[in-house]
Amino acid sequence: MDPVILFFVLGITAGLLRSELRLPAAVYEFVTIVLLLAIGLKGGIELAKQPLGQLLPQMVAVVALGFVLALLAFPILRKLGRLQRADAASIAAHYGSVSVGTYAVAVAYLGSRQVSFEEHMPLLLVLMEVPAIIVGIILARGVSRSTRWGSVVHEVFLGKGIVLLLGGLFIGWAAGPVGVEPLEPLFMDLFKGILALFLLEMGLITAAQLTGLRRYGVFLVGFGIAMPLFSSVLGIATAWMLGLSLGGTVILATLAASASYIAVPAAMRISVPEANPTLSLAAALGVTFPFNVLIGIPIYHAMAAWALG
Repeated sequence: MDPVILFFVLGITAGLLRSELRLPAAVYEFVTIVLLLAIGLKGGIELAKQPLGQLLPQMVAVVALGFVLALLAFPILRKLGRLQRADAASIAAHYGSVSVGTYAVAVAYLGSRQVSFEEHMPLLLVLMEVPAIIVGIILARGVSRSTRWGSVVHEVFLGKGIVLLLGGLFIGWAAGPVGVEPLEPLFMDLFKGILALFLLEMGLITAAQLTGLRRYGVFLVGFGIAMPLFSSVLGIATAWMLGLSLGGTVILATLAASASYIAVPAAMRISVPEANPTLSLAAALGVTFPFNVLIGIPIYHAMAAWALG
């Protein structure tokens, strides 16, 4: 097992045993900032090497995928899970969006196996953050004058995660490979170490979210595992249609299978305050994130390899 995954296991174990272990808030903030900028920089460097027009079909496809995933999740949550409309819409938005942490683990996983992938994937990551949020709000509230679209747009596009990813993309694109070279010791060479610390804290947070799996526990556990597997199939099919490499297919499958725990919770808090955030985070962080990190990504790799022959 990759050592970075063991850091996640350590975090969960320490959290479940009620250890006093916790990354200081300032350290966790620093680790998150470095991780997001590193992902953005890598994508920006690749964008500098190719015309943006060539990426347009992929950009359109991943936006459509984000809409579809949220729309498919909602009736399952509403009918089978018998969740309130607001809760079903909120969880659907989480599962239509993406997890930067899961993406980072997939990158480390492919790197350890020397599997290359299209370096502009961070751009697709950013694009997949937004559609599901729009769908979630509309499913919960419909389109009305009472919807605080200005606040939602501000939270989505000016939230820390999007600003850092887009900022890193722009800096990497503007500076190019040569310009970014002096930054490589921090953002490239230390990437796995930073990721390990991030996953340690995520393990601790995941352990805390497991307490939310009570009333809807059995359903949320089942949904938190079945939905990523189903979504990964759609991700692989989309990657196949776009002609992505094996590594790119694994990344897109992982993005489709992941669930947001940063951008979407913030947006739902503003626009759908009646939704219970514990349910969404318990499913996304308590079930889907550990499933993807520990088991899911190798499964998506095997599925992608089979699908591409």
